[in-house]
Amino acid sequence: MVEIIFKPTLHQFRTCLEFAEEFQLTAQDLILTNEYIYQPYFGQMNLGCHVLFQEKYGSGEPTDVMADAILADAARTGCKRVVAIGGGTVIDIAKVLAVSDGEGVDALYDKAPNLEKKRELVILPTTCGTGSEVTNISIMARTRLGTKLGLVSPAIYADHAVLIPQLLEGLPFGVFAASSIDALVHAVESALSPKATPYTKLFGYKAIEMIIRGYQKIAAEGREARIPLLEDFLLASNYAGLAFGTAGCAAVHATSYPLGGKYHVPHGESNYAMFTGVLKAYMELKQDGEIAVMNRYLADLLDCGVEAVYDKLEELLDQILPKKPLHEYGMTKEDIDEFAHSVITSQGRLMANNFVPLDEDRVRRIYTELF
Repeated sequence: MVEIIFKPTLHQFRTCLEFAEEFQLTAQDLILTNEYIYQPYFGQMNLGCHVLFQEKYGSGEPTDVMADAILADAARTGCKRVVAIGGGTVIDIAKVLAVSDGEGVDALYDKAPNLEKKRELVILPTTCGTGSEVTNISIMARTRLGTKLGLVSPAIYADHAVLIPQLLEGLPFGVFAASSIDALVHAVESALSPKATPYTKLFGYKAIEMIIRGYQKIAAEGREARIPLLEDFLLASNYAGLAFGTAGCAAVHATSYPLGGKYHVPHGESNYAMFTGVLKAYMELKQDGEIAVMNRYLADLLDCGVEAVYDKLEELLDQILPKKPLHEYGMTKEDIDEFAHSVITSQGRLMANNFVPLDEDRVRRIYTELF
């Protein structure tokens, strides 16, 4: 059994300048980022790299259309190395850049997992959620299929993952909230996965503790209390990425993808919308095993009884990112059957990691209860 997969070399720097000097960026490098990130942190360095700003190709989370346009422009640069500086959208597209030799997204999905690395890949996360700097998964909205799907291959691991807490300083609170809740979901789902190991649990449970403790401080002291904690949240996101990179995510992510794909709900927020609903569904089917360990661990952190743990968890999370019923995102009753069927038929990779198996009827019930 695989205990833990850790492919990239992991670096941490105090400042962006230290990173640029260490990695000796040149005209053979392509930086994929956002202008609002690049200009304040790298704009005065005169790096001489090719730079593409993701937002010039579309807004929101990554789509096949957005990625294909970026792939076409990147091919014209002749770059040897891709440097991703951004959140989930930038990172997911950069992973595609690393394995594309001119092919579009659809062709890459058809080839997966047998892809080949075409360019060296360096990833600098600027949110504290995806953990994607240490995983071999790129999530993209397949617009012609109407859902999100993961592109998975050993070839899309980064060669270098770089943590710079300075890059999180300008993160709006809403983005911080959604991304860090995503990291919490990663940690919980990976701990409950049948593929969890002592190593993945070590990282996953530590990530849970760091995020919950950070949220408690923010809830008590206000939003600005997060600023001294940014390094902790960045590390927690990375730990959760190491955990789910081996043990996998499960039904929370699987059920959130149709919601995000059709109604463009930000990834972390759509995960939170489904989070405790999925955990409660697990509890209806099985109360012992790892979920009992998880609930006891959460109860200790939240200072409550095990029977109240999900209510107390939501009470805390609502102070960070208020939870909304699914219909407030635009979802209709007619979507319930469609989404449930989509989860069962197209998200098998994730559903295989569920704590207990969930059939289409149970998934339908989750959506109905959260509607």
